[in-house]
Amino acid sequence: MSIPSGRAALSRAESVLVLSGAGLSVESGLSTFRGDGGLWRQHRPEDLATPEAFIRDPGLVWEWYSERRRAALEARPNDAHRALAELQSRRGPDRVGMITQNVDGLLQRAGACDVIEFHGSLFRVRCSAGCGGDCFDQRTPWPHPVPCVHCGASLRPGVVWFGEPLAEPVLTRSFELAAGADAVLVVGTSGLVEPAASLAGAAAQGGAAVVEVNPESTPVSAWADVTIRGAAAEVVPALVAPWGPGPRSGDSSNMPQ
Repeated sequence: MSIPSGRAALSRAESVLVLSGAGLSVESGLSTFRGDGGLWRQHRPEDLATPEAFIRDPGLVWEWYSERRRAALEARPNDAHRALAELQSRRGPDRVGMITQNVDGLLQRAGACDVIEFHGSLFRVRCSAGCGGDCFDQRTPWPHPVPCVHCGASLRPGVVWFGEPLAEPVLTRSFELAAGADAVLVVGTSGLVEPAASLAGAAAQGGAAVVEVNPESTPVSAWADVTIRGAAAEVVPALVAPWGPGPRSGDSSNMPQ
């Protein structure tokens, strides 16, 4: 399928949902998890991204996430991040929803607003004992785990680890957005990690057109209406280039520019 086919599907939609994964940030210099050179090629997930790993060696886990935090802060949004943020600004956040599996914050730094961080954020920490204390902190690197100010237990990275459930409000809102979308743009996600992998399918079952951008075939490719092979930073700007602003609601002075 061609970019014009994808543009046509998106331009017809009153409501667009963007679902992005690690492939969105590759051109910003951040590794994917499952591709060549991906992060899990150098480290076993069970050593670094589980509650058990943090209990076993919190210093190792903290150090690795501090390095990821540093890399994310040094990275810059690429053309795909900027194009998606501009699309949302043009049409309004009520008509362009954003769900990302990424924890790097680059989409927000490009100007996107109201982004659902499906798997959390590198820049959020929360109490490992579950007391409810959490905060954002962009210091990097943190030399060692620090205690929760509420209960004294160690703070941990505010990301969703393997074997952990997603927060119910995040899950509920994400599937509500999927159910209400007329089109879904799936960018740079493997389509393998549940429950995020089910979002595009849920939208498709509701009648939404699905447009996929990925260099490789994924499970989404088999049933997407439009599949475009290529790097996100090359394809997305052309795919979402202005097709008209469409009606916008609310005070546009608060929209990202």
